Amino acid sequence: MQHRQLGTSDLQLPVVTFGAWAIGGLFWGGSDDTDAVNAIHAAIDHGIDAIDTAPIYGCGHSETLVGQAIQGRRNSVKILTKLGLRWDNTDGEFHFKIASPQGDQVVVHKNVTRDSILHECEQSLRRLNTDVIDLYQIHWPSISAPPEETMDTLTQLQQQGKIRQIGVSNYNSDELTASLAAGQIVSNQIKYNLLEREIENDPLPYCRNHDLGVIAYSPMAMGLLTGKVTMDRTFADTDVRSWKPWYQSANRKRVLEALDKIQPIAAGHNATLAQLAVAWVLAQPGITTALVGARNAIQVAENSKTAAISLNNEEIQIIRETFEALGKPLQ
Repeated sequence: MQHRQLGTSDLQLPVVTFGAWAIGGLFWGGSDDTDAVNAIHAAIDHGIDAIDTAPIYGCGHSETLVGQAIQGRRNSVKILTKLGLRWDNTDGEFHFKIASPQGDQVVVHKNVTRDSILHECEQSLRRLNTDVIDLYQIHWPSISAPPEETMDTLTQLQQQGKIRQIGVSNYNSDELTASLAAGQIVSNQIKYNLLEREIENDPLPYCRNHDLGVIAYSPMAMGLLTGKVTMDRTFADTDVRSWKPWYQSANRKRVLEALDKIQPIAAGHNATLAQLAVAWVLAQPGITTALVGARNAIQVAENSKTAAISLNNEEIQIIRETFEALGKPLQ
């Protein structure tokens, strides 16, 4: 498995990192815990030695599963998790609410104050069953505390040896500037795929210019770019994809047609459409790693093969132009 350095840090991440959002269940209509743990074991076996999770993924459930899966193998894997989204109190600023697979409402607030960060870090360490987090990321920008308070707290945790590196997620260039003025961050985790390329304007150029690692999430657009989400596929109300614009029928049809057009490129590399979509993301300058989720060991084996795909410039451009032609999703 190919590895790349994360910004100016000493962390070497695999180009494919295990994304543990879906296994938390929340947002995805539920998940099977045994399959999830087996998937993480398979990831490590295939050289995917980094796992990205967050407390909000299943309200602690994803972190707990990761903690179970890495027992006895902690030294073989890097743990990336996050802070700043609280479902267990109402301090801070309201962010969103969503129905859980169990039928209750989960109300989420953004909170990056000192007290909240210190509490969250201890809870994450406990759930992950570890004494150190390799990359601790602010999940979303928040006005609940000034950057100086947030970064000072994270620097303290770093000095205490509870976290190794500090990152952010979903930050634009102005927010990155404010954080860098208040402390040292090494990465930005941002959404990037063939359908959602907004970061190419901001903040991807900023990250390149400031030697910040970029962790690309949703490289397969939550599965839509796999080609397996056919027109007859339905999603539960508790599955976030049920209301995503690109998943609506008219838009889904256009995406499937675009995927048909690039199928010959996938075939030329003996690759699936899913692998091709991730390989395209990894071929873009400035991208350190792509977060790829998996619900079972079979999906992990497929994901791991992506690292071996090397697209030439012509193929990269053809794929880009095919999806640029789609424009914005229809309303």
